[in-house]
Amino acid sequence: MGNQDEVSLDDRFIKESGRAAQIAEIIEPSLADLGYRLIRVQLMGREDKQTVQIMAERSDGEFAIEDCETISRQISPLLDAFDPIDEAYQLEVSSAGIDRPLVRRSDFDNWAGYEVKIELEELLDGRRRFRGIIEGFTDGEIRLEVDLDQIGRQVLGLPVAIVESARLVLTDDLIRESLRRSKKAQAASTSEIEMQSEEPALAPASNEKED
Repeated sequence: MGNQDEVSLDDRFIKESGRAAQIAEIIEPSLADLGYRLIRVQLMGREDKQTVQIMAERSDGEFAIEDCETISRQISPLLDAFDPIDEAYQLEVSSAGIDRPLVRRSDFDNWAGYEVKIELEELLDGRRRFRGIIEGFTDGEIRLEVDLDQIGRQVLGLPVAIVESARLVLTDDLIRESLRRSKKAQAASTSEIEMQSEEPALAPASNEKED
């Protein structure tokens, strides 16, 4: 496992494999240029007619229909040019949703205090699946408060290097917090637009010389 200082907290630690990984490699730089962060690429459906699902987000937490259209327009030509899928496929762009996957180290700090389900690639103390309250991320580990049989509440450190999947659990508290963050992001976006519209226009420079 690499040193935390050598790996950005905003780098994805959960990566795709096979053709999904090829697609992610093709589109991720382009998404970043547009101000989006890739969450995951998933291939679904039959081999003769697959759906390529691109899950992404904006850094401010907002994601609307217009964002789906922007991403589709940007990455469709890339996929056509690189042609990572031989068969017919349908492109689907979506938001992370409320019970979102957590794929970056920073996600566990951003969603500390909320419940998550984590599955590991290998056994840890005889278990692969854990469910508990996120306490954050530190020293290469996800800190998770779990309720262990006959022991009670304990805080465990799950090495991020062996995490296969992590997803928030849909609860009333999570729904309320997601709505609060969405409203805050919308208000910030509206305020920024209003400030830009209120900036005074610069007077055109004059070419006339004073006598």
